[in-house]
Amino acid sequence: MTAPPLVAVAHGSRDPRSAASIAALLDVVRASDPGLDVRAAFLDLSAPRLPDVLSALAADGHREAVIVPLLLGSAFHARVDLPALVAEAHARFPRLSVSVSDVLGPDDRLSAVALRRLVAAGARLDDPSLGIVLAGAGSSHAPANEAVAAVAASWARRFPVAGVRAAFASTADPDVPGAIAALRAAGARRIAVASWFLAPGRLPDRVASLAGDAVVADPMGDAPKLASLIVDRYLATAAVAAA
Repeated sequence: MTAPPLVAVAHGSRDPRSAASIAALLDVVRASDPGLDVRAAFLDLSAPRLPDVLSALAADGHREAVIVPLLLGSAFHARVDLPALVAEAHARFPRLSVSVSDVLGPDDRLSAVALRRLVAAGARLDDPSLGIVLAGAGSSHAPANEAVAAVAASWARRFPVAGVRAAFASTADPDVPGAIAALRAAGARRIAVASWFLAPGRLPDRVASLAGDAVVADPMGDAPKLASLIVDRYLATAAVAAA
C-alpha cells in the first residue's frame, strides 16, 4: 500500500528567508526517506497555503494525508488555526482522510539542535560567567511558554553556567532585555542567546535586535535531527491511521 503524503505545515512569514529555510529542511526529510511524498504548506503569509495543498491532493485522487505541524509548541496555531483548516478540508473533500501529528515539541532533539546552533555561534557551555537566554516566540497560552521555560531549566541543571533564562519575542514575559538584565544581576558577565525558532523571520530578527552585544544563535534550520523528528511524527500518526 502506498504511504500517505507527508504535509509539513509551517506558520509562514512575509520574510522569504523563512520559506526558504523550511524548503531546505524538507529537502533533508526527503533525502532521509527518498520514497516519501513530502509537501510543504503554510498556515498564513507564505505559499502554498494548506487548503491549496489539500485540494491538490484530493484532485490527484489521494485518499489519505498526514499533516505534521512544524510548530515547536501547542499554542494558538496548533490548537485553533490548524484544526479549523482540517475541519474545512474534511467538509470539502470527504474522500480525503487527513490525520494530524503532534507538534514537534517537546522533544530532546529540539534542545540538541538549539544547543548546537548556540555553540556554533561561539558560546562556551562550560563558562561559569556565561548567562544563556533561550528566546522563543511567546504565546498567550501559558503552557506553551512553560514548555520553553522547562527547556531553559534543564539547561541550567546540565551546564555549569551563571544561569539560563527563557525569554519571549512577543506576548509573554520576560522579554529578551529583561532576561539579560536578570542574568547580569545574577553574576553573568557574558550573554549568549539561543534560538527557539525553526526559521529566520521577524521575531528572530527582533530577538537579535534586542540582544545588544550578546552572542546570538541562528534558528534551528535544516538540521538532520529535525528531519528525523518530522519523520517520526509522521510515522507514528500514519501507523495509528492505518490501524
